[in-house]
Amino acid sequence: NMALTKIEKANLVKEFGKNEKDTGSAEVQIALLTKEINTLTNHMKQNKHDYHSNRGLLKKVGQRKQLLQYLAKKDIQSYRKVIDKLGLRK
Repeated sequence: NMALTKIEKANLVKEFGKNEKDTGSAEVQIALLTKEINTLTNHMKQNKHDYHSNRGLLKKVGQRKQLLQYLAKKDIQSYRKVIDKLGLRK
């Protein structure tokens, strides 16, 4: 299954959000996108010719990239914390 469950989503919001209702902040959105990207990446390894899902994956990667750029501009400390927690940027 590709979609995030409510529980998984709630856990990410709790971990990255300012409170448990904070679903809109860039940090939470980046965390959710990262989880979805990882799931889709595994799906693509098994289904190389699923081009529709591949497009979705690329859109999510682009969206996360924009959010990361925004966060870096807005709040560099928060940006660094999110990158460390999610293990982005080698």
